[in-house]
Amino acid sequence: MDIGIIGLGAMGRAMARNLADAGHHVKAWNRSGGSVAGVTMVASPAEAFKGDAVFTMLSDDDAIRATLIASDVLAQARRGLVHVVTSTISVAFARELVDAHAVADIGYVSAPVLGRPDVAAKGELNVLAGGPPDAIAKVRPLLDVIGGRIWDMGDEAPTANAAKIACNMMITMAIEAMAEAVVITEANGLARERFFDVILNTLFGSRSYQVYSANIANERYEPGFKATLGLKDLRLASEAAADAGRALPMLAAVNARMSETVAAGMGERDWSAMAKYTIETGGALTP
Repeated sequence: MDIGIIGLGAMGRAMARNLADAGHHVKAWNRSGGSVAGVTMVASPAEAFKGDAVFTMLSDDDAIRATLIASDVLAQARRGLVHVVTSTISVAFARELVDAHAVADIGYVSAPVLGRPDVAAKGELNVLAGGPPDAIAKVRPLLDVIGGRIWDMGDEAPTANAAKIACNMMITMAIEAMAEAVVITEANGLARERFFDVILNTLFGSRSYQVYSANIANERYEPGFKATLGLKDLRLASEAAADAGRALPMLAAVNARMSETVAAGMGERDWSAMAKYTIETGGALTP
């Protein structure tokens, strides 16, 4: 298939490489240039919309709006194309994208992904796919290339975005839970490595606990997913909760903690640096 890619950050690069390695003709546009082996770079986003499908992996709503909506790229797209947005975006913007694609008469699928760059490089992402069944069926062979498992989120694309936002919210809660547990256990003489050995082999053996307990134990916070992006996703979760007319106290707490982490100068570090902030401040709340 003739595939376009918009956005070549760590995740987008891995997706583009895997699609090219699978035998697809891949052309990509990136705001800051660059190249990927086996991928043809094009001069504009509109050129990436001339094939069978296009994947967008940009950082947020504003980046997608500026790149695709403000410049009216959708109106220039090849008829019959399906646009797959794999970014973590707001539910409200996903609804806007559904309407914009309907006007342009092209397919739209929300397919945010769970997984860090190392998982993307292996083609083992968990893909949360929402949208019309015919559109998903058309791009399913491509989703199978980038994903280890494709999860059906239903016929309404924004549902997938709500699920992804909720997942990221829960990851931050796990990070903060481990940090607060370390505050208690280390204050009583138990090394964090020994405590994590207990929780990983009894109650909390999931990937989020495995990955981020290792970061905390080794005090290794090189960015896999930056704290600034984690804060963005918590803002999206807060907006979704407000739109649903609900107040979520745990969400409010981790949103405040991540904001404090970024304000403390750790915004470019991995979002698990929130644990470092909590442990070093003893969990004290900022007045």
